[in-house]
Amino acid sequence: MSEKKPDPAAKPQDQKSKAGGKEKTAESAQEAAAQKAADADLAGWAAGETADANATLEDLQAENADLTDRLLRAVAEMENLRRRTEREKSETAKYAVTAFARDVLSVGDNISRAIEAVPQNEVARDPALKALLEGVQMTERELQNILERHGINKLDPKGERFDPNRHQAIFEVENKDVPVGTIVEVVQAGYVIEDRILRPAMVGVSKGGEKLPAPSAGDTPKAANDDSPNSPDSPQDGGPGDGKVGINVDKSA
Repeated sequence: MSEKKPDPAAKPQDQKSKAGGKEKTAESAQEAAAQKAADADLAGWAAGETADANATLEDLQAENADLTDRLLRAVAEMENLRRRTEREKSETAKYAVTAFARDVLSVGDNISRAIEAVPQNEVARDPALKALLEGVQMTERELQNILERHGINKLDPKGERFDPNRHQAIFEVENKDVPVGTIVEVVQAGYVIEDRILRPAMVGVSKGGEKLPAPSAGDTPKAANDDSPNSPDSPQDGGPGDGKVGINVDKSA
């Protein structure tokens, strides 16, 4: 049997095929490495963009929360301003006539004094004086009606317990028949405008009688020009918070 000898012509071709395969393998490896590097760069860029987007989102959320807080505060301030304005407008409408009303009260006091100064025995004998007196009394009643229409009401506290927030004691009277601090005489009537004291009543107060328990704390009326908050429980001289019936007699009257 004869041995098959290799073909000398085929050897260079096989060598070329092997070399070409190696080159393709190297190129594939380079392409794979390049693709891997590109993928890594893309992943890094995507991660960076995601981090930036998250940071931007957090900033926007913080800014939104801040703006929402400012808006709520502004709305609350505007609501408080509206309520305060409405209250001031209402109080202005109620108490706008305070100064004028005080001056008118002096006119009413003079009319009352004029009526009281007329001798009743002379009225019965003199028809002209009687007619004049009736006219003055009608004027006094009409003045009182006008004051009441504007929220100004008269205080005639005779027989009531002395209240330093509403009354001004100008003298004391020894009287054991009534409890201590009872108003036994009204020298000058007081007035209130809505829920505020326009003028305290000038009164004479009893002493020497039975002592009454301290009054319970209630709503303390303001003066007509007093815009401070009431504090009925805070102890004052003769106020309801000190547990005493305080009577500060005005010695100058």
